[in-house]
Amino acid sequence: MDKDFYNSSSSNKLGWKPQDFDCSEFDDELVKAIKTFQKSVGIKADGLCGPGTYRRLTAKKESEAESHKRYHAPESDENYIICNGVQIPIGWDKVLTYEDKGGMRLTSGYRRQSAKRDVKYFVNHWDVCLSSESCVKVLRKRGISVHFCIDNDGTIYQLMDTNHIAYHAGSSKWNAASIGVEISNGYYPKYQNWYKKNGYGERPIWSGKKVHGGKLGDFLGFYDVQLEAVKALWSSISEGHNIPLVAPKVVDGVDPDSAKCKFRGIINHYNLKKSKIDCAGLDIKLLLEDIK
Repeated sequence: MDKDFYNSSSSNKLGWKPQDFDCSEFDDELVKAIKTFQKSVGIKADGLCGPGTYRRLTAKKESEAESHKRYHAPESDENYIICNGVQIPIGWDKVLTYEDKGGMRLTSGYRRQSAKRDVKYFVNHWDVCLSSESCVKVLRKRGISVHFCIDNDGTIYQLMDTNHIAYHAGSSKWNAASIGVEISNGYYPKYQNWYKKNGYGERPIWSGKKVHGGKLGDFLGFYDVQLEAVKALWSSISEGHNIPLVAPKVVDGVDPDSAKCKFRGIINHYNLKKSKIDCAGLDIKLLLEDIK
């Protein structure tokens, strides 16, 4: 592979520049600099700034910014999400749909559906970004999508009608069978100071979490308010799309039934593909016990 050509093409598509890696040209020096950055964040050091590297670069740049400001939803007792044009109540006091003031909308990177689709499962992701606003910017750059984001303060953003097919799970069959959420989490403990500086408080550190037969190093967990928000979202999605509130049989790896679109319920992204680790440590079964 011509790495210089790849990086130049990726730069044009995603909007990063060699200067982001303290370089000036698309050359061997840039490849080396990208490898150094990739090693620093614990991902494969191939010298190619693809989507995964770009997402981590975005988090790094955001962490170095002076401040972070975002409009958040006013608390309300009458919130809802939109499923096939129908307002479905949600038991959460901070929700912004794509129709609301301060909300965020995706206008491309997904497939519109008119007839109500048969949704089999809800997929949880972590975004490896520092905020939902940053996540949405990355999605727009990459031309992909997800139905919901949950921000650091528990605000739920709905980016499109849940009946549309978002490009979030990987293969077209998984996308067609699912609804997805990106839960804001920078993942790397080095970003802890950013969260404290911006008023969100210290994130829990999750240790000893296992996925695909291996143990992960320490990483940032979710805020309690985010977990409460995701439970409320699961409940509302269950009502809107008749998704059972059950967890897959396989707890910390690929679930064959989910991969074959034979499971109905709530899953993590790693339940679909061995190359994914999100959302390791998110105990679906335990959280569902609080709902039932």
